[in-house]
Amino acid sequence: MSDLTELGVAAIRDGVAKGDFTAVEVAEAFNANVAAAQPALNAFIVATPEKAVEAARMVDADRAAGKALGKMAGVPIGMKDLFATRGVQTTAASHILEGFTPEYESTVSQKLWDAGAGMLGKLNLDQFAMGSSNETSHFGNVVSPWRRNDGGNAPLAPGGSSGGSSAAVSARLCPAATGTDTGGSIRQPAAFTGIAGIKPTYGRCSRWGIVAFASSLDQAGSMARDVRDCAIMLEAMAGFDPKDSTSLDLPVPAWEAGLSADLKGRKVGIPREYRLDGMDGEVAASWEAGIAWLKDAGAEVVDISLPHTKYALPTYYIIAPAEASSNLARYDGVRYGLRDLPEGAGLQDMYAATRAAGFGAEVKRRILIGTYVLSAGFYDAYYTQAQKVRTLISRDFKDAFASVDVILAPTAPSAAFALGEKSADPLEMYLNDVFSVPASLAGLPAMSVPAGLNSQGLPLGLQLIGRPFDEQGVLDAGLAIEQRAGFAAKPEQWW
Repeated sequence: MSDLTELGVAAIRDGVAKGDFTAVEVAEAFNANVAAAQPALNAFIVATPEKAVEAARMVDADRAAGKALGKMAGVPIGMKDLFATRGVQTTAASHILEGFTPEYESTVSQKLWDAGAGMLGKLNLDQFAMGSSNETSHFGNVVSPWRRNDGGNAPLAPGGSSGGSSAAVSARLCPAATGTDTGGSIRQPAAFTGIAGIKPTYGRCSRWGIVAFASSLDQAGSMARDVRDCAIMLEAMAGFDPKDSTSLDLPVPAWEAGLSADLKGRKVGIPREYRLDGMDGEVAASWEAGIAWLKDAGAEVVDISLPHTKYALPTYYIIAPAEASSNLARYDGVRYGLRDLPEGAGLQDMYAATRAAGFGAEVKRRILIGTYVLSAGFYDAYYTQAQKVRTLISRDFKDAFASVDVILAPTAPSAAFALGEKSADPLEMYLNDVFSVPASLAGLPAMSVPAGLNSQGLPLGLQLIGRPFDEQGVLDAGLAIEQRAGFAAKPEQWW
Protein backbone atom coordinates (compact mmCIF):
# COMPACT_ATOMS: atom_id res chain seq x y z
CA MET A 1 0.00 0.00 0.00
CA SER A 2 2.99 2.34 -0.45
CA ASP A 3 1.02 4.34 -3.05
CA LEU A 4 -1.10 5.63 -0.18
CA THR A 5 1.79 7.87 0.80
CA GLU A 6 1.34 9.79 -2.47
CA LEU A 7 -2.08 10.95 -1.25
CA GLY A 8 -2.65 14.28 0.46
CA VAL A 9 -4.96 15.29 3.28
CA ALA A 10 -8.16 15.64 1.23
CA ALA A 11 -7.61 12.38 -0.66
CA ILE A 12 -6.89 10.41 2.52
CA ARG A 13 -9.82 11.91 4.43
CA ASP A 14 -12.24 11.25 1.57
CA GLY A 15 -10.84 7.80 0.80
CA VAL A 16 -11.17 6.66 4.41
CA ALA A 17 -14.72 8.05 4.61
CA LYS A 18 -15.73 6.19 1.43
CA GLY A 19 -14.07 2.95 2.52
CA ASP A 20 -11.54 2.87 -0.34
CA PHE A 21 -8.91 1.99 2.26
CA THR A 22 -8.67 1.99 6.03
CA ALA A 23 -7.05 4.58 8.24
CA VAL A 24 -4.82 1.85 9.65
CA GLU A 25 -3.50 1.04 6.17
CA VAL A 26 -2.66 4.71 5.69
CA ALA A 27 -0.92 4.97 9.06
CA GLU A 28 1.14 1.84 8.47
CA ALA A 29 2.24 3.04 5.01
CA PHE A 30 3.48 6.36 6.37
CA ASN A 31 5.08 4.67 9.40
CA ALA A 32 7.11 2.57 6.97
CA ASN A 33 8.26 5.66 5.06
CA VAL A 34 9.30 7.39 8.28
CA ALA A 35 11.38 4.41 9.39
CA ALA A 36 13.06 4.07 6.00
CA ALA A 37 13.97 7.76 5.61
CA GLN A 38 14.89 8.70 9.17
CA PRO A 39 18.58 7.69 9.06
CA ALA A 40 19.21 9.88 6.00
CA LEU A 41 16.89 12.87 6.53
CA ASN A 42 16.73 13.09 10.36
CA ALA A 43 13.33 14.77 10.05
CA PHE A 44 11.94 13.30 13.28
CA ILE A 45 13.28 13.61 16.80
CA VAL A 46 10.86 10.97 18.06
CA ALA A 47 8.76 8.62 15.91
CA THR A 48 5.44 7.47 17.38
CA PRO A 49 4.15 4.76 15.03
CA GLU A 50 1.92 3.34 17.76
CA LYS A 51 0.17 6.70 18.21
CA ALA A 52 -0.59 6.88 14.49
CA VAL A 53 -2.05 3.36 14.42
CA GLU A 54 -4.03 3.90 17.63
CA ALA A 55 -5.70 7.02 16.23
CA ALA A 56 -6.35 5.26 12.92
CA ARG A 57 -8.08 2.35 14.66
CA MET A 58 -10.40 4.78 16.41
CA VAL A 59 -11.31 6.39 13.07
CA ASP A 60 -11.96 3.01 11.46
CA ALA A 61 -14.13 1.99 14.42
CA ASP A 62 -16.12 5.23 14.21
CA ARG A 63 -16.70 4.74 10.49
CA ALA A 64 -17.83 1.14 11.02
CA ALA A 65 -20.26 2.35 13.68
CA GLY A 66 -21.67 5.00 11.35
CA LYS A 67 -20.42 7.92 13.41
CA ALA A 68 -19.59 11.31 11.92
CA LEU A 69 -15.90 11.69 11.10
CA GLY A 70 -13.77 14.76 11.77
CA LYS A 71 -12.08 17.12 9.31
CA MET A 72 -8.79 15.22 9.56
CA ALA A 73 -10.17 11.71 10.05
CA GLY A 74 -7.61 9.08 9.12
CA VAL A 75 -4.84 11.58 8.32
CA PRO A 76 -1.53 10.86 10.10
CA ILE A 77 0.54 14.01 10.55
CA GLY A 78 3.92 15.13 11.79
CA MET A 79 3.97 17.38 14.87
CA LYS A 80 6.71 19.98 15.13
CA ASP A 81 8.54 19.36 18.40
CA LEU A 82 7.58 22.78 19.68
CA PHE A 83 4.03 21.62 20.53
CA ALA A 84 3.52 19.97 23.91
CA THR A 85 2.21 16.41 23.50
CA ARG A 86 0.95 14.52 26.51
CA GLY A 87 3.15 11.54 27.30
CA VAL A 88 5.53 12.17 24.38
CA GLN A 89 8.88 13.94 24.75
CA THR A 90 8.79 17.64 23.82
CA THR A 91 12.22 19.25 23.49
CA ALA A 92 12.08 22.27 21.13
CA ALA A 93 15.16 20.50 19.67
CA SER A 94 17.18 21.58 22.70
CA HIS A 95 19.37 19.77 25.20
CA ILE A 96 17.90 21.77 28.08
CA LEU A 97 14.46 20.15 27.50
CA GLU A 98 15.75 16.72 26.46
CA GLY A 99 13.68 14.08 28.21
CA PHE A 100 10.87 16.49 29.16
CA THR A 101 7.53 14.68 28.85
CA PRO A 102 4.50 16.96 29.29
CA GLU A 103 1.46 15.96 31.30
CA TYR A 104 -0.71 18.17 29.08
CA GLU A 105 -1.54 18.67 25.39
CA SER A 106 -1.17 21.89 23.42
CA THR A 107 -4.45 23.37 22.23
CA VAL A 108 -3.51 23.03 18.57
CA SER A 109 -2.47 19.38 18.80
CA GLN A 110 -5.58 18.53 20.84
CA LYS A 111 -7.78 20.12 18.17
CA LEU A 112 -6.08 17.99 15.52
CA TRP A 113 -6.54 14.78 17.52
CA ASP A 114 -10.18 15.73 18.09
CA ALA A 115 -10.54 16.14 14.31
CA GLY A 116 -9.35 12.55 13.77
CA ALA A 117 -5.66 13.08 12.96
CA GLY A 118 -2.98 10.76 14.27
CA MET A 119 0.64 11.51 15.18
CA LEU A 120 3.52 9.92 13.27
CA GLY A 121 6.07 11.60 15.53
CA LYS A 122 7.72 14.81 16.71
CA LEU A 123 9.53 16.70 13.97
CA ASN A 124 13.00 18.18 14.15
CA LEU A 125 13.51 21.96 14.05
CA ASP A 126 16.01 24.69 14.76
CA GLN A 127 16.56 24.85 18.51
CA PHE A 128 13.75 26.89 20.13
CA ALA A 129 12.72 27.75 16.54
CA MET A 130 15.78 29.98 16.13
CA GLY A 131 17.26 29.49 12.69
CA SER A 132 16.68 29.50 8.94
CA SER A 133 18.34 26.22 7.95
CA ASN A 134 17.56 23.62 10.63
CA GLU A 135 21.23 23.44 11.58
CA THR A 136 20.87 24.56 15.21
CA SER A 137 19.02 21.47 16.50
CA HIS A 138 20.63 19.61 19.41
CA PHE A 139 19.59 16.41 17.64
CA GLY A 140 21.46 17.12 14.42
CA ASN A 141 20.41 18.95 11.29
CA VAL A 142 17.60 17.87 9.00
CA VAL A 143 18.65 17.12 5.40
CA SER A 144 16.41 18.25 2.56
CA PRO A 145 15.12 15.44 0.34
CA TRP A 146 15.99 17.61 -2.68
CA ARG A 147 19.30 17.53 -4.58
CA ARG A 148 20.69 19.86 -7.24
CA ASN A 149 20.56 18.45 -10.77
CA ASP A 150 24.02 19.76 -11.69
CA GLY A 151 25.83 16.74 -10.32
CA GLY A 152 26.68 18.30 -6.99
CA ASN A 153 25.83 16.09 -4.06
CA ALA A 154 26.00 18.71 -1.31
CA PRO A 155 23.19 18.09 1.20
CA LEU A 156 20.78 21.01 1.18
CA ALA A 157 19.02 22.90 3.96
CA PRO A 158 15.28 22.22 4.24
CA GLY A 159 14.74 25.74 5.58
CA GLY A 160 14.05 26.67 9.17
CA SER A 161 12.86 26.57 11.76
CA SER A 162 10.18 24.15 10.51
CA GLY A 163 12.70 22.20 8.45
CA GLY A 164 11.68 18.83 9.82
CA SER A 165 8.09 19.60 8.86
CA SER A 166 8.97 20.71 5.33
CA ALA A 167 11.33 17.81 4.67
CA ALA A 168 8.83 15.24 5.99
CA VAL A 169 5.94 16.52 3.87
CA SER A 170 8.06 16.86 0.72
CA ALA A 171 9.60 13.38 1.14
CA ARG A 172 6.16 11.75 1.64
CA LEU A 173 6.86 10.85 5.27
CA CYS A 174 3.57 12.54 6.19
CA PRO A 175 0.79 14.19 4.17
CA ALA A 176 0.86 17.31 6.35
CA ALA A 177 2.61 18.75 9.37
CA THR A 178 2.29 21.53 11.89
CA GLY A 179 4.68 24.43 11.73
CA THR A 180 5.23 27.64 13.62
CA ASP A 181 6.14 30.96 12.05
CA THR A 182 7.87 33.76 13.95
CA GLY A 183 9.61 35.51 11.07
CA GLY A 184 9.04 33.12 8.18
CA SER A 185 9.56 29.66 9.68
CA ILE A 186 6.62 28.11 7.82
CA ARG A 187 6.92 29.98 4.54
CA GLN A 188 10.67 29.78 3.88
CA PRO A 189 10.94 25.99 4.53
CA ALA A 190 7.86 25.44 2.36
CA ALA A 191 9.51 27.37 -0.48
CA PHE A 192 12.77 25.43 -0.11
CA THR A 193 11.07 22.03 -0.39
CA GLY A 194 8.29 22.63 -2.91
CA ILE A 195 5.27 22.45 -0.62
CA ALA A 196 2.58 24.88 0.57
CA GLY A 197 2.55 26.49 4.00
CA ILE A 198 0.36 29.13 5.61
CA LYS A 199 0.85 31.37 8.61
CA PRO A 200 -2.59 32.68 9.64
CA THR A 201 -3.39 36.01 11.23
CA TYR A 202 -1.71 36.36 14.62
CA GLY A 203 -4.12 34.89 17.17
CA ARG A 204 -5.99 32.54 14.80
CA CYS A 205 -4.32 29.50 16.37
CA SER A 206 -3.77 29.23 20.10
CA ARG A 207 -0.20 29.51 21.37
CA TRP A 208 -1.06 27.61 24.56
CA GLY A 209 1.22 24.61 24.91
CA ILE A 210 3.69 25.82 22.26
CA VAL A 211 7.23 26.42 23.52
CA ALA A 212 7.63 30.18 23.23
CA PHE A 213 10.26 32.00 21.19
CA ALA A 214 8.86 35.52 20.66
CA SER A 215 5.34 35.75 22.05
CA SER A 216 4.13 38.71 19.97
CA LEU A 217 5.22 37.00 16.75
CA ASP A 218 4.85 33.22 17.17
CA GLN A 219 1.94 31.71 15.27
CA ALA A 220 1.10 28.10 14.43
CA GLY A 221 0.12 27.13 10.90
CA SER A 222 -0.23 24.23 8.49
CA MET A 223 2.19 22.75 5.96
CA ALA A 224 1.01 20.34 3.26
CA ARG A 225 1.48 19.52 -0.40
CA ASP A 226 -1.16 21.89 -1.75
CA VAL A 227 -3.40 24.81 -0.87
CA ARG A 228 -6.54 22.77 -0.24
CA ASP A 229 -4.77 20.51 2.22
CA CYS A 230 -3.40 23.54 4.08
CA ALA A 231 -6.92 24.98 4.30
CA ILE A 232 -8.36 21.72 5.68
CA MET A 233 -5.68 21.41 8.35
CA LEU A 234 -5.84 25.08 9.32
CA GLU A 235 -9.60 24.79 9.86
CA ALA A 236 -8.96 21.96 12.31
CA MET A 237 -6.18 23.87 14.13
CA ALA A 238 -7.74 27.31 14.44
CA GLY A 239 -10.22 28.69 16.96
CA PHE A 240 -10.57 30.73 20.11
CA ASP A 241 -8.83 29.49 23.25
CA PRO A 242 -9.57 31.13 26.61
CA LYS A 243 -6.21 29.84 27.87
CA ASP A 244 -4.39 32.17 25.43
CA SER A 245 -4.92 35.89 26.05
CA THR A 246 -3.87 36.69 22.47
CA SER A 247 -6.34 34.24 20.92
CA LEU A 248 -8.89 35.75 18.51
CA ASP A 249 -12.48 35.31 19.66
CA LEU A 250 -13.77 34.82 16.12
CA PRO A 251 -15.54 31.93 14.36
CA VAL A 252 -13.37 29.74 12.14
CA PRO A 253 -14.39 30.26 8.49
CA ALA A 254 -15.02 27.30 6.16
CA TRP A 255 -11.83 27.94 4.20
CA GLU A 256 -11.89 24.69 2.22
CA ALA A 257 -15.50 25.12 1.09
CA GLY A 258 -14.83 28.75 0.18
CA LEU A 259 -11.81 28.06 -2.05
CA SER A 260 -12.00 29.73 -5.45
CA ALA A 261 -9.29 30.46 -8.00
CA ASP A 262 -11.48 33.08 -9.71
CA LEU A 263 -9.92 36.41 -8.79
CA LYS A 264 -12.13 38.67 -10.92
CA GLY A 265 -12.60 42.02 -9.19
CA ARG A 266 -9.63 41.54 -6.86
CA LYS A 267 -6.50 43.65 -6.84
CA VAL A 268 -3.01 42.30 -6.23
CA GLY A 269 -0.30 44.60 -4.90
CA ILE A 270 3.32 44.32 -6.05
CA PRO A 271 5.57 46.06 -3.49
CA ARG A 272 8.38 47.94 -5.21
CA GLU A 273 10.59 47.75 -2.09
CA TYR A 274 10.81 43.96 -2.48
CA ARG A 275 12.72 44.39 -5.76
CA LEU A 276 16.12 44.26 -4.13
CA ASP A 277 19.40 45.20 -5.80
CA GLY A 278 21.16 42.06 -6.93
CA MET A 279 18.04 39.89 -6.60
CA ASP A 280 18.48 36.35 -7.91
CA GLY A 281 17.38 36.43 -11.55
CA GLU A 282 15.43 33.20 -11.32
CA VAL A 283 13.58 34.41 -8.22
CA ALA A 284 12.70 37.62 -10.07
CA ALA A 285 11.50 35.62 -13.10
CA SER A 286 9.36 33.44 -10.85
CA TRP A 287 7.80 36.57 -9.37
CA GLU A 288 6.98 37.89 -12.86
CA ALA A 289 5.40 34.54 -13.73
CA GLY A 290 3.26 34.78 -10.58
CA ILE A 291 2.08 38.23 -11.60
CA ALA A 292 1.04 36.88 -15.02
CA TRP A 293 -0.80 33.94 -13.43
CA LEU A 294 -2.81 36.20 -11.14
CA LYS A 295 -3.70 38.44 -14.09
CA ASP A 296 -4.86 35.33 -15.94
CA ALA A 297 -7.05 34.48 -12.93
CA GLY A 298 -8.81 37.82 -13.36
CA ALA A 299 -6.95 39.98 -10.86
CA GLU A 300 -5.82 43.54 -11.46
CA VAL A 301 -2.17 44.12 -10.62
CA VAL A 302 -1.29 47.34 -8.79
CA ASP A 303 2.14 48.75 -7.98
CA ILE A 304 2.32 49.59 -4.26
CA SER A 305 4.83 50.97 -1.79
CA LEU A 306 5.72 49.62 1.64
CA PRO A 307 8.26 52.32 2.49
CA HIS A 308 9.46 51.00 5.85
CA THR A 309 10.26 47.51 4.52
CA LYS A 310 14.00 48.21 4.64
CA TYR A 311 13.77 48.51 8.43
CA ALA A 312 11.86 45.25 8.93
CA LEU A 313 14.83 42.91 9.35
CA PRO A 314 16.73 44.97 11.96
CA THR A 315 13.43 45.63 13.76
CA TYR A 316 12.69 41.92 13.90
CA TYR A 317 16.17 41.05 15.14
CA ILE A 318 15.72 43.45 18.05
CA ILE A 319 12.16 42.51 19.06
CA ALA A 320 12.40 38.73 18.62
CA PRO A 321 15.63 38.26 20.65
CA ALA A 322 14.29 40.62 23.34
CA GLU A 323 11.19 38.48 23.78
CA ALA A 324 13.28 35.30 23.58
CA SER A 325 15.59 36.47 26.40
CA SER A 326 12.51 36.93 28.57
CA ASN A 327 10.79 33.68 27.57
CA LEU A 328 13.87 31.50 27.95
CA ALA A 329 14.63 32.75 31.45
CA ARG A 330 12.27 30.03 32.72
CA TYR A 331 14.83 27.34 31.82
CA ASP A 332 16.95 27.41 34.94
CA GLY A 333 17.36 23.79 36.05
CA VAL A 334 14.90 24.19 38.96
CA ARG A 335 11.54 22.86 37.79
CA TYR A 336 11.99 20.77 34.66
CA GLY A 337 14.48 19.82 31.98
CA LEU A 338 18.25 19.68 32.36
CA ARG A 339 19.91 20.45 35.68
CA ASP A 340 23.66 20.93 35.83
CA LEU A 341 24.67 21.22 39.48
CA PRO A 342 28.44 21.29 40.00
CA GLU A 343 29.63 20.02 43.35
CA GLY A 344 29.44 22.73 45.96
CA ALA A 345 27.68 25.12 43.58
CA GLY A 346 25.09 27.64 44.68
CA LEU A 347 21.84 28.60 42.97
CA GLN A 348 23.38 31.16 40.61
CA ASP A 349 26.11 28.70 39.66
CA MET A 350 23.45 26.10 38.86
CA TYR A 351 21.59 28.58 36.65
CA ALA A 352 24.77 29.42 34.75
CA ALA A 353 25.96 25.83 34.37
CA THR A 354 22.52 24.57 33.28
CA ARG A 355 22.07 27.25 30.64
CA ALA A 356 25.64 26.94 29.40
CA ALA A 357 25.18 23.21 28.87
CA GLY A 358 21.55 23.30 27.75
CA PHE A 359 21.41 26.11 25.19
CA GLY A 360 23.09 25.98 21.78
CA ALA A 361 25.24 28.71 20.27
CA GLU A 362 22.47 30.41 18.27
CA VAL A 363 20.12 30.47 21.24
CA LYS A 364 22.84 31.97 23.43
CA ARG A 365 23.56 34.57 20.74
CA ARG A 366 19.92 35.67 20.64
CA ILE A 367 19.59 35.70 24.42
CA LEU A 368 22.64 37.96 24.62
CA ILE A 369 21.27 40.30 21.96
CA GLY A 370 17.86 40.36 23.63
CA THR A 371 19.23 40.99 27.10
CA TYR A 372 21.41 43.79 25.75
CA VAL A 373 18.57 45.65 24.01
CA LEU A 374 16.39 45.32 27.12
CA SER A 375 19.06 46.56 29.50
CA ALA A 376 18.57 49.85 31.33
CA GLY A 377 20.94 51.87 29.23
CA PHE A 378 19.72 50.65 25.83
CA TYR A 379 15.99 49.86 26.22
CA ASP A 380 14.80 53.18 24.76
CA ALA A 381 17.53 53.36 22.13
CA TYR A 382 16.82 49.92 20.70
CA TYR A 383 13.68 48.13 21.92
CA THR A 384 11.40 51.17 22.16
CA GLN A 385 12.56 52.44 18.76
CA ALA A 386 12.03 49.00 17.21
CA GLN A 387 8.46 48.90 18.49
CA LYS A 388 7.82 52.32 16.92
CA VAL A 389 9.18 51.13 13.59
CA ARG A 390 7.03 48.00 13.87
CA THR A 391 4.00 50.26 14.11
CA LEU A 392 5.10 52.08 10.95
CA ILE A 393 5.53 48.77 9.11
CA SER A 394 2.02 47.72 10.14
CA ARG A 395 0.69 51.09 9.01
CA ASP A 396 2.34 50.60 5.58
CA PHE A 397 0.38 47.38 5.12
CA LYS A 398 -2.85 49.00 6.32
CA ASP A 399 -2.42 51.79 3.79
CA ALA A 400 -1.66 49.30 1.01
CA PHE A 401 -4.72 47.20 1.79
CA ALA A 402 -6.90 50.25 1.31
CA SER A 403 -6.31 49.78 -2.42
CA VAL A 404 -5.43 46.08 -2.87
CA ASP A 405 -6.80 42.77 -1.61
CA VAL A 406 -3.61 40.70 -1.46
CA ILE A 407 0.12 41.25 -1.93
CA LEU A 408 2.42 39.04 -4.02
CA ALA A 409 6.16 38.75 -3.37
CA PRO A 410 8.90 36.10 -3.41
CA THR A 411 9.03 33.89 -0.33
CA ALA A 412 12.82 33.74 -0.03
CA PRO A 413 15.71 35.49 -1.81
CA SER A 414 17.09 32.21 -3.18
CA ALA A 415 16.43 28.52 -3.55
CA ALA A 416 17.73 26.11 -0.90
CA PHE A 417 21.40 26.52 -0.08
CA ALA A 418 23.84 23.83 1.04
CA LEU A 419 24.10 22.90 4.69
CA GLY A 420 27.01 24.80 6.20
CA GLU A 421 27.06 27.37 3.40
CA LYS A 422 25.78 30.24 5.54
CA SER A 423 26.16 28.98 9.12
CA ALA A 424 29.50 30.75 9.65
CA ASP A 425 27.92 34.17 9.02
CA PRO A 426 24.82 34.85 11.17
CA LEU A 427 24.03 38.07 9.27
CA GLU A 428 23.97 36.29 5.92
CA MET A 429 21.71 33.64 7.44
CA TYR A 430 19.35 36.28 8.87
CA LEU A 431 18.96 37.81 5.38
CA ASN A 432 16.99 34.70 4.39
CA ASP A 433 14.06 36.25 6.24
CA VAL A 434 14.10 39.52 4.30
CA PHE A 435 10.81 38.85 2.44
CA SER A 436 8.97 37.00 5.21
CA VAL A 437 9.62 39.14 8.30
CA PRO A 438 7.43 42.18 7.41
CA ALA A 439 4.17 40.18 7.41
CA SER A 440 5.11 38.62 10.76
CA LEU A 441 5.78 42.00 12.36
CA ALA A 442 2.33 43.13 11.17
CA GLY A 443 0.62 39.90 12.30
CA LEU A 444 -0.81 39.28 8.82
CA PRO A 445 -1.83 36.00 7.17
CA ALA A 446 0.79 34.90 4.63
CA MET A 447 1.35 31.81 2.56
CA SER A 448 4.03 30.27 0.36
CA VAL A 449 3.06 28.19 -2.67
CA PRO A 450 5.44 26.39 -5.03
CA ALA A 451 5.93 28.23 -8.32
CA GLY A 452 8.39 26.03 -10.20
CA LEU A 453 12.00 24.85 -10.27
CA ASN A 454 15.15 26.84 -10.89
CA SER A 455 17.90 25.82 -13.33
CA GLN A 456 19.38 23.50 -10.69
CA GLY A 457 16.10 21.67 -10.29
CA LEU A 458 15.28 23.20 -6.88
CA PRO A 459 11.88 24.59 -5.85
CA LEU A 460 11.07 28.31 -5.74
CA GLY A 461 8.14 29.70 -3.77
CA LEU A 462 5.86 32.70 -4.11
CA GLN A 463 4.41 34.47 -1.07
CA LEU A 464 0.92 35.89 -0.70
CA ILE A 465 0.14 38.34 2.11
CA GLY A 466 -3.42 39.22 3.06
CA ARG A 467 -5.44 41.57 5.21
CA PRO A 468 -5.93 40.67 8.88
CA PHE A 469 -8.40 37.76 9.19
CA ASP A 470 -8.53 37.26 5.39
CA GLU A 471 -6.97 33.82 5.15
CA GLN A 472 -9.58 33.07 2.49
CA GLY A 473 -8.18 35.73 0.17
CA VAL A 474 -4.66 34.38 0.65
CA LEU A 475 -5.76 30.80 0.03
CA ASP A 476 -7.74 31.77 -3.09
CA ALA A 477 -4.80 33.61 -4.61
CA GLY A 478 -2.56 30.70 -3.68
CA LEU A 479 -4.93 28.30 -5.44
CA ALA A 480 -4.90 30.48 -8.56
CA ILE A 481 -1.10 30.32 -8.67
CA GLU A 482 -1.06 26.61 -7.87
CA GLN A 483 -3.41 25.77 -10.73
CA ARG A 484 -1.44 27.81 -13.26
CA ALA A 485 2.03 26.81 -12.08
CA GLY A 486 1.08 23.15 -12.37
CA PHE A 487 3.84 22.26 -9.91
CA ALA A 488 3.99 18.47 -9.65
CA ALA A 489 7.70 17.95 -9.01
CA LYS A 490 8.87 15.89 -6.08
CA PRO A 491 12.36 14.96 -4.91
CA GLU A 492 13.90 11.88 -6.47
CA GLN A 493 14.34 9.29 -3.75
CA TRP A 494 17.99 8.88 -2.83
CA TRP A 495 17.61 7.97 0.84
